[in-house]
Amino acid sequence: MTGASAASGPTPLNSGEPAGFGGAGSVTLVEGGTFCLSNRLGDVEPGRPHGLFFRDARVLSRWELLVDGRPAEPLSVLSPEAFIARFVMRRPPHAGLADSTLLVVRERIVADGMHELLTLENMGREPTAVTLELHVDADFVDLFAVKEGRAGHMRADVTVAEGELLLHDRSDRMRGITISATVEPSVLPGTLVWRVVVPVGGKWQTEVIAQPTLGNQQVQMPLMPGEHMGFSAPCRKIAAWRDTATDISSADPVLTQVLRRTESDLGALQIHDDTGESRPFVAAGAPWFMTLFGRDSLLTAWMALPLAVDLALGTLQQLAELQGQELNPLNEEEPGRIMHEMRRGPSGGQVLGGNIYYGTADATPLFVMLLAECHRWGADPAAIEDLLPAADAALEWITEYGDRDGDGFVEYRRATDRGLINQGWKDSYDGINDAGGHLAEAPIALCEVQGYVHAALLARAELAEAFDEMRLAGRLRERAAELRGKFTEQFWMPDRGWYAVALDGTKRHVDALTSNAAHCLWAGIASDEHAEELVRQLAKEEMDTGFGLRTLASNMGAYNPMSYHCGSVWPHDTAIAVAGLLRYEHVPGATKLATRLATGLLDAAAAFDGRLPELFCGFPRSRFAVPVPYPTSCSPQAWASAAPLLLVRAFLGLNPDVPQRTLTVRPRLPQSWGRVTLTALRLGDVSVDLEAEGHQIHAARLPDDWQLITL
Repeated sequence: MTGASAASGPTPLNSGEPAGFGGAGSVTLVEGGTFCLSNRLGDVEPGRPHGLFFRDARVLSRWELLVDGRPAEPLSVLSPEAFIARFVMRRPPHAGLADSTLLVVRERIVADGMHELLTLENMGREPTAVTLELHVDADFVDLFAVKEGRAGHMRADVTVAEGELLLHDRSDRMRGITISATVEPSVLPGTLVWRVVVPVGGKWQTEVIAQPTLGNQQVQMPLMPGEHMGFSAPCRKIAAWRDTATDISSADPVLTQVLRRTESDLGALQIHDDTGESRPFVAAGAPWFMTLFGRDSLLTAWMALPLAVDLALGTLQQLAELQGQELNPLNEEEPGRIMHEMRRGPSGGQVLGGNIYYGTADATPLFVMLLAECHRWGADPAAIEDLLPAADAALEWITEYGDRDGDGFVEYRRATDRGLINQGWKDSYDGINDAGGHLAEAPIALCEVQGYVHAALLARAELAEAFDEMRLAGRLRERAAELRGKFTEQFWMPDRGWYAVALDGTKRHVDALTSNAAHCLWAGIASDEHAEELVRQLAKEEMDTGFGLRTLASNMGAYNPMSYHCGSVWPHDTAIAVAGLLRYEHVPGATKLATRLATGLLDAAAAFDGRLPELFCGFPRSRFAVPVPYPTSCSPQAWASAAPLLLVRAFLGLNPDVPQRTLTVRPRLPQSWGRVTLTALRLGDVSVDLEAEGHQIHAARLPDDWQLITL
């Protein structure tokens, strides 16, 4: 989706949107590492997990607008971008009247702070007097405290100076926020008041600016007073993102709507590093994960490759700089290990043992996988070569630290009681269990992690061949073949027909049927024989909800469709399953199941206004005609937003190899998609246009020295 003409119109936020921690009808705005969670009036209500969050701290815990002493009545909320909302309201009617004559509009933009344009419009036949009050407070508590409901009743130090409201953290005076307005109000501690008269047919406006301070320095605001929102820094950033991103569209209006929302959300979730090189990477998701993650950021960048390669390269470079260097049990750092998450809030270092926490088993092999994929997609070869030492350190971690007992498999066990009990993508405490519902005992070797390690070894071998390290390539391919053999022997359960989700601390099968097994298809570690049986198991109604793949089959002991990881549907998980099934398209039933899963997932997206949430409940479609929201689901969330891109790539069979100047496209598009078009697909220094429908493909602007492979 490229250029201004590709921007979709305002998207209404309705009750079908996941409620999130803020409760039903909450509105989330996000840009980079900043987000705002409010109700549908635009109010941040005290005592709830609403707020403006900046660098993992809540810098506004109250932001309530009263019109003549009462909250306005909501009419509509429009959100043309992930960081902009227009709250359309009216003054409550006077006693005895059904209608109101005063329109109230709040136009809000979020970036490193918040800018709000308040507009009053008089639709009546005589001038109207209005009193506006904006009640403001801040508690400056850590994001984790808000998320876990332990924020308490902290209050800011509040002062008034030169018509501005100044709020500071009582425990750290270096952190604060300044509230100002273009039409000067009466300012009281905690309240801004305007008393105005709006003429017949006239308007009254003021701009209100909430500007955080850090280290007693005010951060740069996204919008200067009087500046049109379209010229703001976030709008310029999203326009630049659209200008460089591939334009992807379909004859199917639902798919096109979803792809447009995907592009907008991924643009808003991008963060640029602080080194001055402005390397992009993607935050995991709003509201609670607006920071760099290992696994989430890597998988999102992989899925987003059809839009842009720079996002993946920036993610790799950022993670390489933070790669583990020493042994530190407190934050689980180990040499070569790729971090799990980074936090910058006031209590970030106390939650998981450090501001940077390394407790993950899968980010390290995923790092190596993505590096090779970036090379295929045309990233700068010099930048790839610069990252090879990080890839080698990652493989050394797999051998020296990941494989804790020398059996050839990567296992995990948390180092202290602060760490995560489970360290794969299902990282809730009860995420890994057997068919009877019993929790697995650590150390735990997950099936999909072994698949990722297998793929990482082959990825590094491919890079070794590209950079003339043939002996290394041979050794790595031998290691990958050995691992695949061991995996086939020890993880497959012939009496069940699927891979064990894990081996536990005694090397026994953790035998539940889960979506993890589908990741083994995506990673390519599954044999054809096992893939055929696995497809049959995944196709059963115990796994397929009609809206996507369950994380845990409904006939397993721990199944709960309303749980986080034990029966819910995660869009990114279903998209990976679809990509895995299409990798094994020669296996009977694989393409049919992939089409069914993708169709169901896009139907779910339509029910969520085109924005797939982090997860939703795993009830069968036969029971509820629309997907049931999971109450604390993040939205927008990075890999959920990127999941439709992986669907498109998988059904296109799109696999470029820029160094070899080949473009492989093997389309088998669902009939309902009609024609799918990719305009300005950038592959290194080449820009290609593709049109596909069904099994047909047409490529334009492909240079003569390139080869198009369609078999």
